[in-house]
Amino acid sequence: MAGHSHWAGIKHKKGRQDKVRSKLFSKLSREITVAAKLGDKDPDMNPRLRSAIQIAKQSNMPKENINRAISKSETNSGENYENLKYEGYGAFNTALIIETLTDNKNRTASTIRTILQKNGGRLGENGSTSHLFYNCGIIRIDNKNLNNDSALELAINSGANECESSNNYHEIICEKKDFYKVKSSIEKKISNFIYSGIEWRAHNVLKLSNEQKDKVVNMLESLDEVDDIQNIFINCEF
Repeated sequence: MAGHSHWAGIKHKKGRQDKVRSKLFSKLSREITVAAKLGDKDPDMNPRLRSAIQIAKQSNMPKENINRAISKSETNSGENYENLKYEGYGAFNTALIIETLTDNKNRTASTIRTILQKNGGRLGENGSTSHLFYNCGIIRIDNKNLNNDSALELAINSGANECESSNNYHEIICEKKDFYKVKSSIEKKISNFIYSGIEWRAHNVLKLSNEQKDKVVNMLESLDEVDDIQNIFINCEF
């Protein structure tokens, strides 16, 4: 995961798979429920819901869980969740962007603040760390599905900014505002993605010692335990 600042891609290396999976399914269910509540129940007519379902499927979430989360959008009419972004610093001056989906922003902010302080960090104001990152859409395609030249051509034709190919996959990167348009265009040619989502990528990545990394990982794991937190982005290399 060198250079990648999305904690979701790192934490699975740490084990405790059953616990991680249960927590992940809970967060995915919340996103599906909110996406269905805010828009059409038909994924084809609701890009946010379609993306949420695709991520759930990529995470091997059972179909009945997905359907239950969609149905919940009709029964939980009294719950109002907000997408809120928090910025702050962790141990060793690592910069964080934390995306949440919460029905109680005071509780969420207090919880995040406490975890950061316990781990040598602090919660910052809006804008305190976001200038260290750029917001972009990411789509990863298995390189067995197409070669490097075809992947680059697909990226260009779909309106993406760039395409980086590795041993395992092609990563197509686009502007955040173009994400759903680019994704819909690529979906016409490629039916299955390894991953797709909107991320905060660090402009520059900090290099930490192994001991420092362990402390940062402990902080990230504590944050990941919080149900309200959907995504964590950090500017250090793992």
